[in-house]
Amino acid sequence: MSAIAIQFIDDPADPRVAAYRDIRERDLTGREGLFVAEGEVVIRTLLSPTSLCRARSLLIAANRLDAQGELVAAAGEAPVYAASQAVMDAIAGFPLHRGLLALGEKPVERTVAETLADLPEECVVLACAEIGNHDNMGGLFRNAAAFGAAAVLRDERCCDPFYRKAIRVSVGAVLRTPSARAASLEQLIIALQAARFEVIALSPGAGERLSGLAGGGRKAVLVGSEGPGLPAEIMALVRTVGIPMAGGFDSLNVAVTSALALYQVTAVSIR
Repeated sequence: MSAIAIQFIDDPADPRVAAYRDIRERDLTGREGLFVAEGEVVIRTLLSPTSLCRARSLLIAANRLDAQGELVAAAGEAPVYAASQAVMDAIAGFPLHRGLLALGEKPVERTVAETLADLPEECVVLACAEIGNHDNMGGLFRNAAAFGAAAVLRDERCCDPFYRKAIRVSVGAVLRTPSARAASLEQLIIALQAARFEVIALSPGAGERLSGLAGGGRKAVLVGSEGPGLPAEIMALVRTVGIPMAGGFDSLNVAVTSALALYQVTAVSIR
C-alpha cells in the first residue's frame, strides 16, 4: 500500500469532495475547466506521463484501496479521498459500481492553427463536424488514438469530449490526444488548408472509393453527423471519398466510418 496519506470521507456534504457531488447534473451544467473521470483504465491514463491533463484528486471506495495501491501511488501530490460505497453513491447521486473517480483539469485551450503548427510534415488528423452524441465523440477519439492520428479537431457544433461518458467510451484517449475547437466548420477547413493538409471528406455519394486512397503527406479525415452529414458547400471545397455498401444502406456509424478511413490512410505507417 502507498505511503500517501488517505483522507477518509464519511459525510457526503464534506466540502473536500464537493466537485464530485451530483455528477450527472454537473455533467450537463459544466465544471469550469474541470472534468470527472471514472474507472481504472481511464484514471490510469489520467495519471500516466502520456496524459495532457492534470489530476486534481481521486475518490476511491474504501474497500478497493488495497487493490488500488499502484493507482494511489501514481496520484503523486493529488489528494486521495476514500469513502464507503454508500457514501460514494450519495456523493455522486447514483450507484457507482466502479468505485473509482478522479477530478482532472482540462488542457489549456489552443486554437486549431496553433495545434496544427506543432504537427510533423507526415501526419493524419481527424476533423469532426456536428458530432453531438457523446458515445460517438468518445469512439472518434478512441479510433484516433488507435490509428495514430496526431489530433482531433472539432467545429463549434460538436459536443464536449471531456463529458464523463465521452471520456469513458474513448478508454481515456480524450486525455492523451491533442484537440482543438474551431469557431465554425468553414474556419476549420480554412485552417487545415492553410496548414497544407489535404482534407478528405467521407460521403456516401462520393465517386471515389476510400480503398483507393493512399497515405502520406498531411491529411485530414473529415466526418460529419450521421443525420444530415456534411454540408454541400463544404463538400465542394474538399476531396470526397465513399465506402461502397450492400443492401441499400447509405451510411455507417460515424465512429465506424472514421476507423475505416483512418486505417486506410495510416496503415503503412503503423505496420
